[in-house]
Amino acid sequence: MTGLRSFVARRLLLGVAQTVAVVLLVFALTEALPGDAAVALAGDQPDPARIAAIRKAMDLDRPAYERLADWATGLPHGDFGVSLASGRPVTQYIGDGFGPTLLLAALTLALLVPVGFGLGVLAARHEGRLVDRLVSSVTLAVYAVPEFALGVLLVTVLALKLAWLPPTALGYGTDLLAHPAALVLPVLVLLARPVCSLSRLVRAGMVDALASPYAAHARRYGVSGARVRYLHALPNASAPAVQQLARTVDWLLCGVIVVEALFVIPGLGTVLLNAVAERDVPVVQGLAVVFGTLTVVLNLGADLVAHRLTPRTAVAA
Repeated sequence: MTGLRSFVARRLLLGVAQTVAVVLLVFALTEALPGDAAVALAGDQPDPARIAAIRKAMDLDRPAYERLADWATGLPHGDFGVSLASGRPVTQYIGDGFGPTLLLAALTLALLVPVGFGLGVLAARHEGRLVDRLVSSVTLAVYAVPEFALGVLLVTVLALKLAWLPPTALGYGTDLLAHPAALVLPVLVLLARPVCSLSRLVRAGMVDALASPYAAHARRYGVSGARVRYLHALPNASAPAVQQLARTVDWLLCGVIVVEALFVIPGLGTVLLNAVAERDVPVVQGLAVVFGTLTVVLNLGADLVAHRLTPRTAVAA
């Protein structure tokens, strides 16, 4: 118990340090963006007096360290600042885009677990045979295709050529559950690579577990093959797969930006891309902090899950 508490305390301290580093890095990177946000907001023919007024309203005339202090102080209270383009609070942008992004991630994870574990168990059960080679070859090939290229391919074939599905979610708004057909292609793209990596991990773990002495001992005592696979081998093969599953949630944060842009889904990824195009620095900063903090939290959770399932990893930590 003492070792577990020490491990959790170290990981929590590391997570806090990483979050602080994310905040500082986001502010530094947005400050380093080329151009002047005040000039961009002033229009095509900016007037010097108008530019000066915008800079004053945006506090751009203050030193960077003062703006950093004010911005960082508001973050723990949920104050991410105000949009330069619309004057709306950044939290409203996050709230508007959070629903579609959460829906995509939830659907992907709901399908990922049964499909990933099912393919892995199927391949391990037929180790070395045609089914195993087919599953391994297909998952390796799909994993090598980038999300954007796979999305374009699926849109071309399933939406444009065959007209089975809508090519984008344009016109459906944020209530995507009322239009499930618009979710099929985005979820397929998000699901493709995680399913491949998860199934290969489950297969490798199952093959090792089924070849272990305790599995052979169970068979000698007349335990059925299904019982050996699902009650003995699968739990022992799940530790790396569960850790990969936790990290997949982190990966979805990056993949969802590409998918939302490709399929015109009004989620956090689309909000971020629009803010970058408009040089809406507070929105970019707020979303970058949200993505960065979620990444830190999810990696921390993955470390704790791995330690819980395989306590010997604490030795390496």
